[in-house]
Amino acid sequence: MNDISVNIIIIAVTSLVSMLAFGNIGLIQKMILWPPAISRDRQYYRLVTYGLIHADPQHLIFNMITLYFFGAVMEPFYARHLGDWAYSLFYIGGLIVSILPSYFDNRENAEYRSLGASGAVSAALFASILLQPWMTLRIFYVVPMPAILFAVLYIAYSIYMDRRGGTNVNHGAHLWGAAYGVAATVLTEPALISRFLQALSHPNF
Repeated sequence: MNDISVNIIIIAVTSLVSMLAFGNIGLIQKMILWPPAISRDRQYYRLVTYGLIHADPQHLIFNMITLYFFGAVMEPFYARHLGDWAYSLFYIGGLIVSILPSYFDNRENAEYRSLGASGAVSAALFASILLQPWMTLRIFYVVPMPAILFAVLYIAYSIYMDRRGGTNVNHGAHLWGAAYGVAATVLTEPALISRFLQALSHPNF
């Protein structure tokens, strides 16, 4: 967009709401993804608002820095194909699609909670890798790694941790967010598949 970045608006709103929610149990309870509130009380808005709150400042900062860089790649892509605000729909779709499997798996589980924008951030990250598979990522903002290698390692790690369980991290949402990001972007521009495969055959570090 010429005047304002949708990505920056998303980051600003998410950061503000998350900071307001830190230590505010009442606000967290109203926004967090809690399956019975959706299946029983039809509070469908929680499929989006859970992504506006985070567990702690580190969780928020990591997600928003990642979104800052990779959302900046995807926003002009979606604006070019579908209009200025299309990226916002892509992002909201990432929040919803990434959490739906967890919701359905825990629909009757009153103990289940989920929060954070990681699924939608994964959508932006992996969609960016589709566009630029050989770009250099800085793991932990220090270690350089080709994006496509990071994608392979990240998926393998997320699958392993999702099957193992025992953590408070929703690795399944990361995987579904990544899959959604790639699928939505390919549907928007199918020619990306051939360009991606061609780029893979010509490494450019």
